[in-house]
Amino acid sequence: MKGKIEHGELAPGDQVPSVLRLQQIYGIATATGQKVHRALRKDGLIRTEPGMGSFVVKPPYERQP
Repeated sequence: MKGKIEHGELAPGDQVPSVLRLQQIYGIATATGQKVHRALRKDGLIRTEPGMGSFVVKPPYERQP
């Protein structure tokens, strides 16, 4: 997922697949999908809105001061 964001396959504002969807797509465990989301949030690549989902954020160099 990080690579897709960094290479522009997922653009700012795009929704990131849910943990459940990551399981379905990649055949991974729930805990692994949760780690993916945590790592992306920690790296500042996504934001999660409760009840809405997780979304790609603008890179820091594109954000307004």
